[in-house]
Amino acid sequence: MNEQDISRLVESVMGSISSASDCNAEKHHKCTCLRDISLDMAKKLALKIEAKAKEIGVNAVVAISNTGARPVLVECMDDSYIASYDVALNKAYTVVSLKMTTSQLKELSQPGGPLYGIQFTNNGQIVIFGGGEPLKYNGRIIGGLGVSGGSEEQDTFLASYGASVLAEVIKEFK
Repeated sequence: MNEQDISRLVESVMGSISSASDCNAEKHHKCTCLRDISLDMAKKLALKIEAKAKEIGVNAVVAISNTGARPVLVECMDDSYIASYDVALNKAYTVVSLKMTTSQLKELSQPGGPLYGIQFTNNGQIVIFGGGEPLKYNGRIIGGLGVSGGSEEQDTFLASYGASVLAEVIKEFK
């Protein structure tokens, strides 16, 4: 897959996401939709993920990015791997940049797949193994989550858990 094919795919995904937006100025006089995860929300979400990581015996790094794929929070549990910092951060970047989980991207980036080689783009920030989840609220991406420190299965489980409790975290701020 060449760079032009990747650009077309990303534009297509972004177009479908923006057209599906339920936060439209024509519908609402004042938009009250949550557009980006806040630092306070990210802190609460990270605490929940870290508690679950302790339960399963993983010293994880949790990275949460905003809709611009920029870090909002990165927390390293005691005795986590040094390498997990960059991996978690890049997983959070990947899921916002491509609007899909890193597990989904793993399938698409296998030899012969439509996104084969994508991990070599974006200055090597694209991660093609599990542990990254887009954070969605009301069908809209409000950030990205990357977890690293355990096996791929453990990281995927923790990221999926984080995405599943996001609404509960947000409810505390409403």
